[in-house]
Amino acid sequence: MSDRIDYYAQAFHNILLAEGSSNEVTDELFRFARILEGNDELRTTLSDVHLPVERRQQIVEDLLGGKATPTTTALVALTVATGRVHSLTDIVGRLLDRTAATDSRVIAQVRSAVPLTEDQKARLAEALAKSIGKEVDIVVIIDPEVLGGLVTQIGDTVIDGSVRQRLSQLRESF
Repeated sequence: MSDRIDYYAQAFHNILLAEGSSNEVTDELFRFARILEGNDELRTTLSDVHLPVERRQQIVEDLLGGKATPTTTALVALTVATGRVHSLTDIVGRLLDRTAATDSRVIAQVRSAVPLTEDQKARLAEALAKSIGKEVDIVVIIDPEVLGGLVTQIGDTVIDGSVRQRLSQLRESF
């Protein structure tokens, strides 16, 4: 199974290099994979072999058409057509790793209770780049459980600056 995931990640990476749209598409793929991961009904529908492939691909088009790049829509539709939609999260994870390694960059997954502005993302990327010595791409995950602040993960390193964490620390100190 891992070989197939690597195969798809490499194929996606090659397409993104050819298209020259790697940051935008990887961000969209990451967001869609997160949505898919959190929505059992959608994942089941897109994986249902009893539904014609054309119908499942039309669902992808209806969901992403006009909201995502044509490349993103086509790559998601491809995973649906080949029966690999259940592996999309793993494929996108490996794609992010490949993209970062190729560009000498790292991917920072940032969980926030609210969306970040482009300026906030740029400032955060700059601050993280100074601390780790590499360029940083920010992928924002909206997570209401954070309450406020940010939780940033780069590889295995987690920087928890959330209000939830601070409240937990206060409870422990009392």
